[in-house]
Amino acid sequence: MLTEKHPEINAIVPAGENWYDRNPAAVYLTGLSESSRRTMLQALNIIAGKLSSGELDALSLDWSRVRYQHTAAIRAWLAGRYSPGTANKMLSALRQVLKHAWKLGQMSAEDYHRAADTGSVRGETLPAGRDLRPAEIEALLEACAADTTPAGARDAAIIAIMYATGIRRSSVVKLDLADYSRADETLHIRSAKGRKDYLSQIPQEGAIAALEDWIAVRGDSPGPLFWPVNKGGTMTPRRLSSQAIYNMLQKRGREAGVKHFSPHDLRRTLAGDLLDAGADVVTVQRILAHANVQTTARYDRRPEATKRKAVSLIHVPYRGRQT
Repeated sequence: MLTEKHPEINAIVPAGENWYDRNPAAVYLTGLSESSRRTMLQALNIIAGKLSSGELDALSLDWSRVRYQHTAAIRAWLAGRYSPGTANKMLSALRQVLKHAWKLGQMSAEDYHRAADTGSVRGETLPAGRDLRPAEIEALLEACAADTTPAGARDAAIIAIMYATGIRRSSVVKLDLADYSRADETLHIRSAKGRKDYLSQIPQEGAIAALEDWIAVRGDSPGPLFWPVNKGGTMTPRRLSSQAIYNMLQKRGREAGVKHFSPHDLRRTLAGDLLDAGADVVTVQRILAHANVQTTARYDRRPEATKRKAVSLIHVPYRGRQT
């Protein structure tokens, strides 16, 4: 697309020690967390490849040449290829790169605002994953209780706080013992997205008890809140990996006879349970540290329950096959 209007773009290659500091995509990506950086780099590589007929990537494309006709075409292409949520996330990355190109003095304000003025892709999809039933969460915790090694106490505490606070597994591994305040019954959470820190209240019933049981096993040594435990039950005072959290949840799920679920499903379940219990969506947004209240609203199960109740009023007069 860009190469058709600007053939010379193919000759652009990184040059000079300061090139990376002047590349708007690179500047944008350095401001993101590690996990977000990987996701957005992949998105920008896809967009850059489309703009250059597959010849360039995010770090070699001259973003300053992007104009409204290009972003409009990219929006249409993304809308036909990806879900609305994914397409809009990729468009957001594109707009941010253009904004950095403008701030770096590589685009005029007029060119930037015109190119960035593309509407979002409309549409709505159901959030991925599933809700866990109360009996399933109970079964997971019982599976942990049946394990008398330190891993049982640790895993029960992790599952309890992941469900009770909605914390992401990438933030679980960042927790230190000092992040837990007994006096305030809070956790100081470092968010993986947006590098935001926030305080999360821990429910007194169940979650604090599980956390205290683990700390009684762990001890009061400073450092990571959750430690690895080997098969022999020996604890190592170092930080868990995010993959270790995933593996643990799958292991406890198999032991409890709970069908497959993702770590994010605990967060999704909390959102739905809070909304079902009457919490307002803005409060739930704050509990989950969502940047946008629309993200929280996607987990509201009440409209589906209302539809099921309405459909139950309909009678289909089918008498069965005649034999």
